[in-house]
Amino acid sequence: MAKLKVKSGDTVRVLAGDHKGEEGKIVKILTEKNRAIVEGVNMVSKHAKPSADNPQGGIIKKEASLHISNLGLIEDGATIRVGYKVEDGKKVRVSRKTDKAI
Repeated sequence: MAKLKVKSGDTVRVLAGDHKGEEGKIVKILTEKNRAIVEGVNMVSKHAKPSADNPQGGIIKKEASLHISNLGLIEDGATIRVGYKVEDGKKVRVSRKTDKAI
């Protein structure tokens, strides 16, 4: 399993695929599949049977996951790559473009 350089709550831009250029916040990371669910991106229609939670049933719009490799972290409006440095004995994510801690 690859080391993931994005976390839940990060703002990301989609770099490839049908939703290229769209931006949003990461809602959930699926580490075992190297995928992430991004708020408002890659919406799919899901048919739901009536249940206790959803007595009406019908078609529900929800986000589907995207592969991590298709996401780029956004800092100050620009897409950046992420590296790591040890500062004061702690491992910190840093921008490869500006060399500042994220």
